[in-house]
Amino acid sequence: MDFALPPVGEGLLEVELTRWLVQAGEAVGRGQALMEVLSDKATMEVPAPFAGRIAETIAEPGRKIKVGEVVLRYQPSGAPAEVVVPVKAAAPIVATATLPTANGHGDRVPAAPSVRLMARKLGIDLANLAGSGPGGRILLDDVTARMVVPSPTPVLAKAKPAAPAFDFGKAGTRVKLVGLRRIIAEQMVASVASIPHYSYVDECDFSELVKLRTQLKDAFGTKGVKLTYLPCAVKAVARALKEMPIVNATHDDASDETTLHTEINVGIAVAGPQGLIVPVIRDADEKDLAAIGAEIERLSADVRRGRVQPADLKGGTFTVTSIGSIGGLIATPIINRPEVGIMAMGKIVKRPVFDERGAVVPAEMGYLSFSFDHRILDGAIGALFGNAVIRRLHRPAELLVGWSA
Repeated sequence: MDFALPPVGEGLLEVELTRWLVQAGEAVGRGQALMEVLSDKATMEVPAPFAGRIAETIAEPGRKIKVGEVVLRYQPSGAPAEVVVPVKAAAPIVATATLPTANGHGDRVPAAPSVRLMARKLGIDLANLAGSGPGGRILLDDVTARMVVPSPTPVLAKAKPAAPAFDFGKAGTRVKLVGLRRIIAEQMVASVASIPHYSYVDECDFSELVKLRTQLKDAFGTKGVKLTYLPCAVKAVARALKEMPIVNATHDDASDETTLHTEINVGIAVAGPQGLIVPVIRDADEKDLAAIGAEIERLSADVRRGRVQPADLKGGTFTVTSIGSIGGLIATPIINRPEVGIMAMGKIVKRPVFDERGAVVPAEMGYLSFSFDHRILDGAIGALFGNAVIRRLHRPAELLVGWSA
């Protein structure tokens, strides 16, 4: 039998096949992951709505495939009554909805043909669902929402998250630019080709921030949040963006218009196994440090597992990247188009400096590297924005309260 690519998300009509997870001759169970696909920098697994044996895989990795296109053929076998779908390499998901009724009652509710097809394949009765679309229309998210994840087996200790595994390549090989690497390449080329970048670098005394983090990290830890310097940088940037809306902007090349946004959505650059991805912390100006820290942990974990959601990658108005954890001092980051600015935070190093009395004292010093779109932001504005961020990092205690100078 033919297996066509099912809907993989609301509004997604085409994705890129990145790799097959099964091969010809292999027996598969219902819910087993068949392949990995990529869309909007999000990697997703497509589960099997059947049980059987793979006859052949048709589509080639690196190729764009459309929803409804036949991608493999299989020999069916008996299907179980319970639908089990694995998600994000975690505990299996079990569908709790009942099977379609014999009189076809589920076919009378408002839903797109693709949603009906997915519901039938997963054994879910649409009559039991409440549609969240216009006029009660049932969407794909309504179908997947009827699945629950069983509680995972308790563990004695929380495992330390693994560091991202970088691919350094193999000498003597040729590597085709496909999947996420191709998307990153296209974005970087478009950004450099269309945006006249200029860089601005300034040093910052992080001494008070280092003290504050030392005092608070245990308290944050008891709440399950790891307090690093990055949440503080995001909060300082968010408040500076609120002070200077021209930097909290995106530029549309087609209309040649710049939109100054009311929402402050700060992207954070995360190194994943396949490349750099920028998930977004929404309304960063309204979140406290603990909430920002928790969001950074969640988004970073999703990126490193290759399971970040497309919605988490959209709507950014400014980007922050931290190179200090690897060891860099200064960077010249490329702007995350269509945004107009980006900031890189370098390594914090203890070194001698002169205080206001001329005495040599130790201080925790680091550099902030900015790149701005010179079409929108002149050098003076870039410097003033850098000053606004540094001013807040000099007085980090103010990041804990609901106001800022």
